[in-house]
Amino acid sequence: MKRKLFSMTMAVIMGLSLAACGSGGDQKPADEGNTAVEDKTDAPSDEGSSDESTPAESDDSASGEVANKDKPLVWFNRQPSNSSTGELDMAALSFNNNTYYVGFDANQGAELQGTMVKEYIEANIDSIDRNGDGVIGYVLAIGDIGHNDSIARTRGIRKALGTAVEKDGDINSDPVGTNTDGSASAVQDGSIEVGGKTYVVRELASQEMKNSAGATWDAATAGNAIGTWSSSFGDSIDVIASNNDGMGMSMFNAWSKDNNVPTFGYDANSDAVAAIAEGYGGTISQHADVQAYLTLRVLRNALDGVDIDTGIGTADEAGNTLSEDVFVYNEEQRSYYALNVAVTSENYKDFTDSTKIYEPVSKQLDAGAHPSKKVWLNIYNASDNFLSSTYQPLLQNYDDILNLEVDYIGGDGQTESNITNRLGNPGQYDAFAINMVKTDNAASYTALLNQ
Repeated sequence: MKRKLFSMTMAVIMGLSLAACGSGGDQKPADEGNTAVEDKTDAPSDEGSSDESTPAESDDSASGEVANKDKPLVWFNRQPSNSSTGELDMAALSFNNNTYYVGFDANQGAELQGTMVKEYIEANIDSIDRNGDGVIGYVLAIGDIGHNDSIARTRGIRKALGTAVEKDGDINSDPVGTNTDGSASAVQDGSIEVGGKTYVVRELASQEMKNSAGATWDAATAGNAIGTWSSSFGDSIDVIASNNDGMGMSMFNAWSKDNNVPTFGYDANSDAVAAIAEGYGGTISQHADVQAYLTLRVLRNALDGVDIDTGIGTADEAGNTLSEDVFVYNEEQRSYYALNVAVTSENYKDFTDSTKIYEPVSKQLDAGAHPSKKVWLNIYNASDNFLSSTYQPLLQNYDDILNLEVDYIGGDGQTESNITNRLGNPGQYDAFAINMVKTDNAASYTALLNQ
């Protein structure tokens, strides 16, 4: 944006404003202890743009013309909500007029995963009951008992397999521990009838995959769990279900691949999709390519001051647009949700490259009409398989297309302060994309932007 000419009086006022915005100087510098996968701080912010100011002037403009609390903000991957009740945190979702959430339709995806597992069992009933006892036993890797997506996936599996029981008006998503005798209160025995024969379906065991340091969705913990379960239950385990592919692949590589036990995950990570050819049962694509685009496109639109639907439901000048079969927008929740697709042996070859950008939104924006802007974006856990190997590479492809200079900050997956301590000078950024460690902790970030 070209710098406007101010009167001397306005210059004095602006100088006072900038001094007030500099109160974060005593905080840790943005790169102290940084575990980011990549920090693109060296990229010139005005390359190819019509901005005639120097880089220093651009930073002053970002912090002086717009207060941090009024800058565009996108929550992504972890929707601000109460981790106990699932109630959305509307204060965070409506933090300012340019605040939105980007994720995927968790319930639709959960139903798809459950249906995929059920249909696989029905299609392979002659071979899937490994010990021939008439009980289809499955184990379940739960990612995070306080995460809405994890809760939905656990419920989706239990609903489809008939093992769900109700708790407080909804399906119980609690881990059962061990349930070899079918007596656990969090689940019940289900049944599947195929070819005139009825089989019992039982959740033999489930647990939250949380390591000793507190990180959830932990793949190593899942690998250890399947070692324990297989030693205890042996050939009673007929199916493995996992809330994501990171945990699913850890269990697959540790045990189920060699024992021909189908494992079902979620995320359509490249390694999981490739493993379908080796016996991995299937996974769910949450259209990460669409999510990553939406995460940055919403910010781009807000920064440009155009209709938020531009380049999303309505084509932009370059022709970028998304069709209604890949996303939905919930205006009341201020949330964009990508739709999910089941990935099985029938279609997995179409999903082998999880970092390929979505062709309908792959056209470069003109740098003159959409000048470079700086975005602060964090990944809650730099070691998370899906976010680091799929989501961030997609973001890095789209940031070039959308002319956004993004600083990527990687967290430790355990503490919010590991991330917030590196947002010491929000005034140097034009917009923010936030991926919290815990869905309850939106206020940790908005407090910084309110200063």
